[in-house]
Amino acid sequence: MPKLHVLLTKEEAANYKTDAEIVVVVFDVLLATTTIATVLHHGATEVIPVMDESEALLIANSLQESTTILTGESRGRTIEGFIDPLPTLLEDIVAQKTIVLSTTNGTVAIRNVSNAKRIYAGSLVNVDAVADRIRADHLNQDLLFVCAGSMGRFATEDFYGAGCLIDRIIGSGASWKLSDSATTARLFFHGNETDGEKVLKASATGEMMMQLDLEKDVQFASKQGVIPIVPQYENGKMIVKGDR
Repeated sequence: MPKLHVLLTKEEAANYKTDAEIVVVVFDVLLATTTIATVLHHGATEVIPVMDESEALLIANSLQESTTILTGESRGRTIEGFIDPLPTLLEDIVAQKTIVLSTTNGTVAIRNVSNAKRIYAGSLVNVDAVADRIRADHLNQDLLFVCAGSMGRFATEDFYGAGCLIDRIIGSGASWKLSDSATTARLFFHGNETDGEKVLKASATGEMMMQLDLEKDVQFASKQGVIPIVPQYENGKMIVKGDR
């Protein structure tokens, strides 16, 4: 029986010996993976997740300025000269653009597992699409769900997102042997299944975003299954393969 394990921070992922055959789903519900799914859904050509501001600037300088959007935050604050990486802000300006995205946790988490066989960006907004992809393509493969966390700390919203996806794929009749962390994530989601917005607002990152008047983005990030695409990491970029 294939296995399903959940890591709680990007730092755990950096130290985890990722099997080259494993399928990874990365969660940064507030907000990187939600933003990635949103901008690709709204027509962005690709998203390049980077480790930090320096790498973002280096990559952006090698691209055509008119078709590139540089967006990012560091420790919750927008990087000077970058666009704020908010899904509700970016969705109307990203069509046919390359997005260079730098975040404190989510983009780093993606890069920390870049040697895995397949990497997807998971969030609540695209949870059904990711579940469908896993059921269609990865039924007999080990899965690793990586919660980006928040600067080395556990993040409630990512754990909730991981639990939501576990519930979707297990509820379909598919069978994985769940680790203790995977079982707990699913139980946590079950206990709060209809309270996603409340869970996100009560998280440390959610509280910070509320204080910054970003309630609209927290509310959006809590919506389950509203985006029907699966961002997939290939050759250093998040893209959508096939029809959007």
